[in-house]
Amino acid sequence: MKVRPYTINDTEEILNLFYDTVHQINIRDYTQEQVNAWATVIHDRELWMNRFNNSFTFVVEKEAKILGFANLENTGYIDCFYVHKDFQGQRVGSILLETIELKVKFLGVNKLFTEASITAKPFFEGKNFVVLKQQEVERRGQKFINFLMEKVFI
Repeated sequence: MKVRPYTINDTEEILNLFYDTVHQINIRDYTQEQVNAWATVIHDRELWMNRFNNSFTFVVEKEAKILGFANLENTGYIDCFYVHKDFQGQRVGSILLETIELKVKFLGVNKLFTEASITAKPFFEGKNFVVLKQQEVERRGQKFINFLMEKVFI
């Protein structure tokens, strides 16, 4: 596995990975209506490309297949963090997070924070993130529970 920066040619594969992961992994913790609202069949490609191009976006790949992706804003906010449905528990998330931690330290930012799903919360807790608060967010008319979490570097 190797980690590298996002390129525009990754967009379609990332969008498919995002959709499949939400619908096949996050469905364990959310309803069908919630995952349908979270990850729709129709993607706004331009919106996603702008999101990735205006942040530090990394992909983990093996044999030209994207196994996971994440993006980091220069404030230390992790916006997206997804691992392919078939590669859960195989260090893909750890590799992404290690890369993000190196980047944030290089930027001189002393903490990472994210809004983790119920599904992702145990992963982040295992990486020394702490829950600041549980929150309820709304997407396309559906309400979701997620967790504002942070990791402070000393």
